[in-house]
Amino acid sequence: MKLYKKMLAEEYKDLNSVAMNYNKEYVQGNPTPNICFQNFFDVEFLNHVLEEFPDLESKNSEKMKSVNEFKFAGIADEFFGPKTTEFMNFLNSRTFLEFLQKLTGIEETLIGDPYFHGAGQHEIKKGGFLKVHADFNSHKTLKLDRRLNCLIYLNKNWKDEYGGEFELWDKKMEKCEKKIKPHFNTLAMFSTTDFSYHGHPDKLNCPDDMSRKSLALYYYSNGRPASEKNLISNKFQKDGTLFVQRKGDDKELGTINKKRSIKIILNKILPFIGKK
Repeated sequence: MKLYKKMLAEEYKDLNSVAMNYNKEYVQGNPTPNICFQNFFDVEFLNHVLEEFPDLESKNSEKMKSVNEFKFAGIADEFFGPKTTEFMNFLNSRTFLEFLQKLTGIEETLIGDPYFHGAGQHEIKKGGFLKVHADFNSHKTLKLDRRLNCLIYLNKNWKDEYGGEFELWDKKMEKCEKKIKPHFNTLAMFSTTDFSYHGHPDKLNCPDDMSRKSLALYYYSNGRPASEKNLISNKFQKDGTLFVQRKGDDKELGTINKKRSIKIILNKILPFIGKK
């Protein structure tokens, strides 16, 4: 048996078949192509990964505290233990990249990120949150186009009242189209553009001795299809995160990106100016 298969649950060891069987579900995902797998990885192996997960608040981690987010993120692979390193290397390997390529139907060759820019270990504690947003769309070092996000959740005995669901919102920010509970051994993935709005916007309500732990991996390509031309605005969002407001939530009035707001207004009025 190939070594990587020890990391996968029995049902998903044949990655080629999984990709073919679930391609349609992924492509037809709403509001952006997406899919979620439960118990995708071998439980014993993922237990080791969880055991290696540090308390990021007490480490020299990236501490994000603002009106838009309250979370902690490891810096690249600094806090990876041996099992986590093995796991993350597999998720950046040719085998897994080819699986993602077939599953998503993305035609441009997918490329992993050995720098784990913005990715890696993420942790949110009680009272923490991550407002709805769209991610940066270009890798600052590799200068590649961001195409796909993968999230692996590591939270055992997680109760609904704790919150922390991963949310996917529609392009108009009027409706949450999908919610994914951050239960242990859940794999979620979705295609990324400037309008793939997502987050966990409400404060976490877990016990003080628990936290919402996840691993994040982002995948890239050299160029995008012409069909995504209207879904990307590199000028305003090449390197930064765009936080957006949920409809009817006055508490989030301060989270709107002003440059994006100006661009939307200009796009509405310029066609009329041009006709004069």
